[in-house]
Amino acid sequence: MTDGVQDLLPATVLVIDDNETNRYILTSWLRRAGHTVIGAVTGEEGLTRLDTAPGPLPDLAIIDVRLPDMSGFEVSERLKSDPRTAHLPIIQISAAATSPDDHAEGLSRGADAYLDQPIDPGELLATVTATLRYARARQRAERLTRRLIALNRATLDVYSAVGFHSFASAATGGAAAVLASPASAVFLSPQAQAVHSMIDGPETAVRIHPSPPGLPDQLAARCLNQETGVTVIRMPADQWRALLPADHLRGDIALAVSRTKRNRPPVCLAVPATALHGADDEQLFQQLANAGALALEALRTYNEEHALGLALQRSFLPKEMPTVPGVELAFRYLPASEHAEIGGDFYEAVQTVNGLLLAIGDVVGHSLTAATVMGEVRHALRAYAIEGHPPHHVLQRLETLLGQSQPGVTVTLCLVLVTPDRRLHIANAGHIPPLLIDPREGPRFHHPHGPLLGLGLPHPPPTVLPAPPGTRLLMVTDGLVEVRTTHLDTSLAEFSDAVTHGPTDLEEICDLLLTRFGQHKDDDIALLTALFT
Repeated sequence: MTDGVQDLLPATVLVIDDNETNRYILTSWLRRAGHTVIGAVTGEEGLTRLDTAPGPLPDLAIIDVRLPDMSGFEVSERLKSDPRTAHLPIIQISAAATSPDDHAEGLSRGADAYLDQPIDPGELLATVTATLRYARARQRAERLTRRLIALNRATLDVYSAVGFHSFASAATGGAAAVLASPASAVFLSPQAQAVHSMIDGPETAVRIHPSPPGLPDQLAARCLNQETGVTVIRMPADQWRALLPADHLRGDIALAVSRTKRNRPPVCLAVPATALHGADDEQLFQQLANAGALALEALRTYNEEHALGLALQRSFLPKEMPTVPGVELAFRYLPASEHAEIGGDFYEAVQTVNGLLLAIGDVVGHSLTAATVMGEVRHALRAYAIEGHPPHHVLQRLETLLGQSQPGVTVTLCLVLVTPDRRLHIANAGHIPPLLIDPREGPRFHHPHGPLLGLGLPHPPPTVLPAPPGTRLLMVTDGLVEVRTTHLDTSLAEFSDAVTHGPTDLEEICDLLLTRFGQHKDDDIALLTALFT
């Protein structure tokens, strides 16, 4: 069913009006238009009907402003303050409160629309349709957002699986979480064992059993044969039960089948057909199946989380630097040792309307979560920079983003905006200070900085410094310069000395610094250098 058709579906409408004639007229118009009506005489009765409703809540409320026990404004406020009914769209009506001030008060206290009586039936029904259309679109968007978040988590889970048991839990649990339904999975483990996993719903235990050896290929034969790709088909209940009698799913089945390489075993995910409510759900289901197939294929070669996490981490880093006249750039990224945890180091260079923005940062902690947050911060950083915000405003927006999406996570980040007049605008949120090598004044670390991101504190404006021709800039993460047994000031002094007496070529100095300071480290290393000519 398309979104447009859904928007026109009849609704259940709660009408709260103490005037019996008005209530009868409104009810008649709404019922003739196909809607179901629930009536209430007072505000308290209407609220009680919502509190005790045995099934789904109404889709819309029409509330008279002048009720005998409380105003319609108060009813609206109470509905909007209750998480259970906050999404309920409200149309307020009145024959007495018809001034612009009344309209403003009604809309500010929770109404989505306001109509004066007497009301034309056509206007009422058009307002109902428009209000429902907006509310349903918003609900679809919120629902899709929740499912995209669940898909992101499920994708990370399947990519971090290190064996077929953890993969079965991630794939089956992911399908249940994304589509809010029971789910099953059928696949061939890295040890070539056919596996059948089942889950009754989100946040429940996954059950894993052997399955008939040829079942994955039998399911793929219905849609992919031996080809690659991902597709979703519907299977009648009797056909599904004939292939997998022990499965717990009932009714017709939606089956997603994905294969990443020809003649390789597929990954098959199944949910009740009723769990897919439209094209968006089908695409999410396809993406999860495809992610599962890719992850399982990787498990056939790599059985450690580090290899999978490292691929994810590298995908967040820029593949190349922008070309800017008068600025030479070089960069290095060195992952931690093979058995260390995944970190959140990152670097970025993006051309903006204000100039070239250079960035280097580190998500505090080591985990797949740190790598994921790193990707979120880097993408948001690029978006804010491209919008033309100055460095400290970029930091403030990132501060807000972290506070809402990743509370408790902290990030260090240093931004340097290189303007066309060759001035450096440096805003540092608790990161290792950048090193400037002025051809006349020599090397110096730029120490002024603000707080880390994630603490909810304001960020000061950037410091502005000139960058005459020949000036070099080096920005690093702590993995390169920090040594547990050495004071940081000592390490920074050794680093500055190595740069001062090292080669001026950017590529050569990067190699030298990694050779001298970057060996056998248990933390990721990012290094970004610039030469202003």
